[in-house]
Amino acid sequence: MSFAKREYEFLREVGIGPKNLGCYVNGVWKASGPTVYTVNPANNQAIAEVVEASIRDYEEGMRACYEAAKLWMQIPAPKRGEIVRQIGDALRAKVYHLGHLVSLEMGKILPEGIGEVQEIIDMCDFAVGLSRQLNGSVIPSERPNHMMLEKWNPLGVVGVITAFNFPCAVLGWNACIALVCGNSVVWKGAPTTPLVTIAMTKIVAGVLEKNNLPGAIFTAFCGGADIGQAIAMDTRIPLVSFTGSSKVGLSVQQTVNKRFGKCLLELSGNNAIVVMDDAEIELVVRSVLFAAVGTAGQRCTTCRRLLLHENIYQKVLERLVEVYKQIKIGDPLEKGTLLGPLHTHASRENFEKGIQKIKSEGGKILTGGSVIPSEGNFVQPTIVEISASADIVKEELFAPVLYVMKFQTFKEAVEINNSVPQGLSSSIFTRKPELIFNWIGPLGSDCGIVNVNIPTNGAEIGGAFGGEKATGGGREAGSDSWKQYMRRSTCTINYGAELPLAQGINFC
Repeated sequence: MSFAKREYEFLREVGIGPKNLGCYVNGVWKASGPTVYTVNPANNQAIAEVVEASIRDYEEGMRACYEAAKLWMQIPAPKRGEIVRQIGDALRAKVYHLGHLVSLEMGKILPEGIGEVQEIIDMCDFAVGLSRQLNGSVIPSERPNHMMLEKWNPLGVVGVITAFNFPCAVLGWNACIALVCGNSVVWKGAPTTPLVTIAMTKIVAGVLEKNNLPGAIFTAFCGGADIGQAIAMDTRIPLVSFTGSSKVGLSVQQTVNKRFGKCLLELSGNNAIVVMDDAEIELVVRSVLFAAVGTAGQRCTTCRRLLLHENIYQKVLERLVEVYKQIKIGDPLEKGTLLGPLHTHASRENFEKGIQKIKSEGGKILTGGSVIPSEGNFVQPTIVEISASADIVKEELFAPVLYVMKFQTFKEAVEINNSVPQGLSSSIFTRKPELIFNWIGPLGSDCGIVNVNIPTNGAEIGGAFGGEKATGGGREAGSDSWKQYMRRSTCTINYGAELPLAQGINFC
């Protein structure tokens, strides 16, 4: 049996074959757009064929999704939570197979692929509990025989546009919450990971069908920028959640704002780890390795800047270079691999251009810096000494490239951390309470995620995830992020026979 046939037998467990239709429209799989081939970034060989969505498919799907929302929002929230619980159980049954597909199509190592699916399962569990806690408030009224209260109602349809680096987890952050809040979901996955989009949708669709619910409650499209633009422009979608670059996110935001819609943006990161001179060195090295090399540097929370106190600068740097040289690079499905390929050939080319620019701006490459000759998109994990003022340091190079900088004082480190346009994640390593509390305080890190003695990546779902500035300001997953997926109504009820006015106004 050929490798391809063995692989398809494995992928058949999550509904993937050699040829696939890329639209789930009104409970039916169909597609009338262009045909594309999705590839394995480890060898750039085609995995399968996918027919993408056309605008005609989109319109048919959105009509059905909009109508299905009217039914779904009338189902009691705890009952909606039960459906999400079943989705979580269905994912548990396929966690290894779906995680394998994520690694095969996206390129992240298998433990990370499985971990991504587990993240959706965790979100399902969180959302089930949330379905019984969508609480409003009772507010004291100044008028006799009046009651004021706040009630949260569904928006209707939530649009979710996800990126290749987390081809299903980010969908989970949004869809699990949106569904228990009473919204239908329309999802456009990344154009380069259509098989994950199809497999994930088939699992959700199976649960809806089992419960005799309209498939249109969850509508999905494989496709390109035209489908994303249609979602951004569609007045039937009150909220659009977009994950991607700051440049494209700004365009999406402007389009949605023009029609008075709402945006939830998770955009670029340019994250720093600050290491004070009292830090535990081995803890720092392990943390930086995971934060800078994990997912081949293709996380929005990847550590891109390492700020080392001058007293421990050389010690940390020497240890880090030593560890980098021991990283196992190769097939992401093989046990022991720590660094898989970049996602696309274009990503590899951007890495090469980035290295050239680094050198032109005075950056000194300490290890790595080259493409690895192979059929796949493999590059060397790279450490660069560079000035914090270099232009390229302000950009997000989506690859395993780590910029190392020296500082003298805590204040200087904070200024460097906050000096970039992005504001997603940050971390400090220290045992000093005064530094810890200043770091998380108003004059400390300006990021949405502010960590202490842990890496910049690997966020738990219980906290709200998101960042400030050019990162977009959105918040997904835990805490009170659910409020973005609902509309708040302030209700005043007069149960008396008089009409007293607020502020004591007498109008008669």
